[in-house]
Amino acid sequence: MKITDVAGKIETLVDSLRDMSPTRVRSSFSDEHVSENDDERSSWIALHPSALDMFDKIMSDAEGKQIIMFLDYDGTLSLITEDHDKAYITDEMREVVKEVATYFKTAIISGRSTDKVQSFVKLTGIHYAGSHGMDIKGPTNPDQSNQEEVMFQPASDYLPMIDEVVNVLKEKTKSIPGATVEHNKFCLTVHFRRVDETGWAALAEQVRLVLIDYPKLRLTQGRKVLELRPSIKWDKGKALEFLLNSLGIAESKDVLPVYIGDDRTDEDAFKVLCERGQGFGIVVSKTLKETYASYSLQDPSQVKEFLERLVKWKKQTLGEEEEVIHKID
Repeated sequence: MKITDVAGKIETLVDSLRDMSPTRVRSSFSDEHVSENDDERSSWIALHPSALDMFDKIMSDAEGKQIIMFLDYDGTLSLITEDHDKAYITDEMREVVKEVATYFKTAIISGRSTDKVQSFVKLTGIHYAGSHGMDIKGPTNPDQSNQEEVMFQPASDYLPMIDEVVNVLKEKTKSIPGATVEHNKFCLTVHFRRVDETGWAALAEQVRLVLIDYPKLRLTQGRKVLELRPSIKWDKGKALEFLLNSLGIAESKDVLPVYIGDDRTDEDAFKVLCERGQGFGIVVSKTLKETYASYSLQDPSQVKEFLERLVKWKKQTLGEEEEVIHKID
């Protein structure tokens, strides 16, 4: 990445971060907003209807197909928290995800390191793709579902650099109250949820200085985070495609991939599903925003409800199939 490109991005970064701030969002689903936003909200919902309201249609479209579940972690399975180290999944959500994985091939694709996500979720028998899909592990042998094995690490050559930059980044940002740096193995996440808005520009400038010294890294942003990643063509969408290929079902017409996520990094996966013309994304958001997702849910509690209904639907379907077999016998 050229220095001028980095500087150009940083120049508009603070305004972008302000636009993403909960205090400045254009509109949301809250009843507190004035009626002038009703038309805008109605138009958005028409394009991205509630996955709960459309559940029967979704299941009708899934009839006869193998559903593959892809799930983001923060903001999807867990609430967004002030302390990123305390974004714990609830026991109830863990149990639901466990049931989902019992009936459907399931993967969790997160910006967190794979080890961190595994420590939060504590479930075996599913695929984990941490660092935005740059560290993929999973039960590669169906007969050994309790053994998670490394499947793919496209940025492994960057590990020494990442280990070096994390210390530089911590040193550069330590003077900014509330800023923290999280080492997510193949990417570095700068959290500024606890940083006063007046300090955002200074934080962005420090990140810019690091990027100048390490041009092989690129800058991305998410919900109250800035991230430094290897400059390779890899993201959550690429991870989704890799997993479909590794499962041997990428070319199958009888597969329905479903991706649920809340962050702008999840848009890469939503876009892949749109371009494939197969499967769909569900965006988790209370605010109106541009998205490639076909459906929407408002928060992790609605994600949990959707997953519960999915499991119930599958159990009912299996029960009906068994009943038909018994009648034939």
